[in-house]
Amino acid sequence: MKHIIFSLITVAALLTAAACNDDFLDLAPKTAITGGGFFKSVSDVETYVNKLYDLVKPGFANHDWESDNATYYTNPGETSNMTRGFLNRENVAGDTWNTDKWKNLRAINYLMDNLGSVEGVDADLMHFVGIARFFRAHFYIGMVNRYSDVPWINTALASNDDDVYRGCDPRTLVVDSIMADLEFAVAHIKTTLGNRTRISKYTALAYLSHFSLYEGTFRRYHPELNLASTAEPFLQRAATSAEEIMNSGVFEITGAGVSSLGDGINGAPGYQTLFHSMDLSSNREVIMWNDNTRNAVGVTNHVLQTSGSLSRSLMESFLMKDGTRFTAQAGYATKTFLEVFRDRDPRFAQVFAYPGFEGYEGVYYAPPRMGGYGQFKSYPLFSEQIGGGGLFYGAFVAFRYGEILLNYAEAKAELGTITQNDLDRSIKLLRDRVEMPDLSLATANASVDPILEAQYPNVSGASKGIVLEIRRERRVELACEGRRLWDLHRWYAGSLYGQHQQGIYIPALGAYDVTGDGIDDVALLERVGDEVSYPEDLQFYYLYDENGAQNLIYLENGTSGHIMMTQDVTWGKEFKEPQYYYRPIPIGETVLNPNLTQPFGW
Repeated sequence: MKHIIFSLITVAALLTAAACNDDFLDLAPKTAITGGGFFKSVSDVETYVNKLYDLVKPGFANHDWESDNATYYTNPGETSNMTRGFLNRENVAGDTWNTDKWKNLRAINYLMDNLGSVEGVDADLMHFVGIARFFRAHFYIGMVNRYSDVPWINTALASNDDDVYRGCDPRTLVVDSIMADLEFAVAHIKTTLGNRTRISKYTALAYLSHFSLYEGTFRRYHPELNLASTAEPFLQRAATSAEEIMNSGVFEITGAGVSSLGDGINGAPGYQTLFHSMDLSSNREVIMWNDNTRNAVGVTNHVLQTSGSLSRSLMESFLMKDGTRFTAQAGYATKTFLEVFRDRDPRFAQVFAYPGFEGYEGVYYAPPRMGGYGQFKSYPLFSEQIGGGGLFYGAFVAFRYGEILLNYAEAKAELGTITQNDLDRSIKLLRDRVEMPDLSLATANASVDPILEAQYPNVSGASKGIVLEIRRERRVELACEGRRLWDLHRWYAGSLYGQHQQGIYIPALGAYDVTGDGIDDVALLERVGDEVSYPEDLQFYYLYDENGAQNLIYLENGTSGHIMMTQDVTWGKEFKEPQYYYRPIPIGETVLNPNLTQPFGW
């Protein structure tokens, strides 16, 4: 997302001498390209567009640590600070709407403004123009998700243009423009996949499906927009764009089969491969991936942002291996760390760090330091994958076929037109890979999960049961891939994030085996000094420090119960609807441009 429009340029950038603005006004991606006279051939356009990949990376940041999939993160992000009442117009990050942000958009529009002299095969030219428009859509999708109404700019503005100080355009206009850019991209970008690190027609279709589903459900479930009557065309396009990918025969769900990890725990090697590889160029499930290896200019990704703190809520979403609900078992709420792994959907042990898991550091398990369950998904398995600051060198999936199948099923369910055949050509493929029972349309609608019903009370109608089960499947399949926070936003379910999340269940203070070998590994005790009666080689954690102050965690019942986070009590946590579905524009930008208006409640 880039700063405010080219109207949100900082005071210094707008008010200093013209010479000081040269870099901005003549902006092209940092190459030898300069001036509008450069674009003489398709090759010139290709060179320019290739640099746009450095400015606007397609894909998704990992926001799961800012959702109800996690209990705690050591460096609270914007959403965490917002729910604690710390975020406001004065302290919101300036780079969410500033010159640097909007420069990227200007670089894209600069290309559009200077194509008149290009000579070459029209289809080749339109391929690269389509990629540029894909990038513009990507930029604006981030802005709409964050602010709703934003200025729509489709030309490279100069500092004396009237539009520099224009106000926000309505969401409907901006979204229609995004859809036009994505439709153009779908129509003109070539189908060639290559090594799958560059945008293809299928990438554009995937993004079109993703955004259409987002916008359609956002409009349906957000009463403050008063746009529910306009949701259906977006849901239809989400389904048809997904179906075009499904009918292409180019992609498939890869790596069927399960493996035993011991003591009733099953894994899914094919599913695991997607998140623990250094190269995905030949994986037929991958539509596009980002190459984050040491050989690719040392770029890393942030896939481990939730490491060590996955929530009870996420844990309970996974079904048993026979397809029944974990929450339908007697005593499910008091199952211990070892017990929750037994006889689950095999994806469970590929998301959660299972007992006895050995990573590059040796044995890795989930002690109660941060309260939640450890994250295995995307966890580095060898030292070459480790970057500084908890980052990871390796393949990072930007778009994959599994999400397309989920988009298709959800869109059809929201439209009320879903059939068992629709489920069999979408959700069934995901479940077949891990040898899970099929999802039955009749059963889902006849036996609605009361826990899901309570989580999403605004879902209604004859298709309620299947809508809820598809939401479960999406949460399970895409866990820790950066989708959950924005799913909560579009479903008007931010209140789930506002709850105090829980982690591992502890029946009593004392020592525990968390590796499954029958030998105690860790001990959770009340305070320092209580460890004297335990073996010295245990890993000790305390509810209170040596000064009697409460540590990071506490137990919901005092000396037993689920681990919870002290910070949630200290600071509180509230998700204000609808205000917190949006973010404030930095106040300095609204002072600079009084025509800008803050989103709902800010």
